Amino acid sequence: MPRPVSAADLQAALARRHRPAKPSNHTSPCHQRVLAIDPALRRTGWAVIEGGASNPRALAWGTITNAAKLSTAACLVEIHRQLVEIIGNHRPEVCAIESTIFVQSMRTAITLGMSSGACLIAAGSAGLPIFQYAPREIKQAVVGRGGAQKSQVAFMMRSLLGLRETPAADAADAMAVAITHLQSHNAEAIGTSPRRRL
Repeated sequence: MPRPVSAADLQAALARRHRPAKPSNHTSPCHQRVLAIDPALRRTGWAVIEGGASNPRALAWGTITNAAKLSTAACLVEIHRQLVEIIGNHRPEVCAIESTIFVQSMRTAITLGMSSGACLIAAGSAGLPIFQYAPREIKQAVVGRGGAQKSQVAFMMRSLLGLRETPAADAADAMAVAITHLQSHNAEAIGTSPRRRL
């Protein structure tokens, strides 16, 4: 059983990752505006993060919430509709999405797969390059441990992005996807990481 992440672990991870922000430079190959998504049928987290690995800035974030009374088909339509609207409003350059690696049941896997599909269609229809990252990889990137809890991820997102309030768990997970992508994109730009594009 993995060891729980302590407050000292979080502070150490924050110290390793937090650097003074640099002025925005849209000509830098490491600078991107990322639409990041944590897909789920009832609560899809999303965030638009701009910058590079050392100077990310949160532009917008939220959760696409679908009521329990909505059918699966209606939920998928709503996820797609809202993401299309978000893309139109914020004009991201790329999309980063959390992949589904481990699920408790086949039914959950199918539901998550359909939710991811709605997200991928929205991003792909807008012509966005799409990159996918595994849950443990995301937690490792932002907290320093692949077994971190959602509350710990949210704490780190508030600290790393200089937010006034701790974001909701699903939106925080999406922010973490964006941070992971920016770190990977930076490593790719200097030739130390393979491409993750779908």
